[in-house]
Amino acid sequence: MSLKAFHILFVIVTTLASLGISALGWYRYFHDVRGGEWSDGALGIGGMVSAALLWIYGNYFMRKLRHISYL
Repeated sequence: MSLKAFHILFVIVTTLASLGISALGWYRYFHDVRGGEWSDGALGIGGMVSAALLWIYGNYFMRKLRHISYL
């Protein structure tokens, strides 16, 4: 596996992990018995922001290394 292919895989996995953390934060914020805490909402927002930034970085990386093979 080339460094480019590993990098793309790593960006995809971390983006999915960020979305999962965001979903956990929003779930805890809206479904807590006592009402959601601000930290759960911040976790949801932070996960969404980090996923968006990783998506932007992945697009930048793909454009920058377009001429390099995946092998």
